[in-house]
Amino acid sequence: MKIGEKIKQLRIRNSLTQEELAERCELTKGFISQVERDLTSPSIATLVDILEGLGTNLKDFFNDIEEEKVVFTKEDAFETENEEYKYNLKWIIPNAQKNLMEPILLELEPEGRSKEDSPHEGEEFGYVVSGSIFVHIGNEEYKARKGESFYFKANANHYIRNAGKSVAKIIWVSTPPNF
Repeated sequence: MKIGEKIKQLRIRNSLTQEELAERCELTKGFISQVERDLTSPSIATLVDILEGLGTNLKDFFNDIEEEKVVFTKEDAFETENEEYKYNLKWIIPNAQKNLMEPILLELEPEGRSKEDSPHEGEEFGYVVSGSIFVHIGNEEYKARKGESFYFKANANHYIRNAGKSVAKIIWVSTPPNF
């Protein structure tokens, strides 16, 4: 493994110059240049500093991570059903909880609802694919129909309830991941 080359790729991906990375790590631009060209090897402590400056850590850096996946198929999805609340929840992006946002497909049976979520930092967005729903935020209730969307700061208890007599389908995105 060429550590220097991988560091350079991460630096470029983070839109940093060698000088900016050096400043973040309290190193010299020349040292960063030598590391990237594999002319010198950093100590483990220095490598940790460089990786922190690049927003990663030793574990992730040395994992042979697959190329970032962009398109996901229905086979990639994970599904769970809750009979008590009458919903089917599909994680349409696997392992999305490690990302900045987490999209799901929520199917609510008539009289179904999501579990109530406590206030948290972040925001929620949803798009009603079919049916109609009530979005409950604190003591307020908002109706949304097929083709409509909702967006709110998640600073109060919140949940979604089916407002109709047919299945309601919602694409729901939480940031940070919360489902």
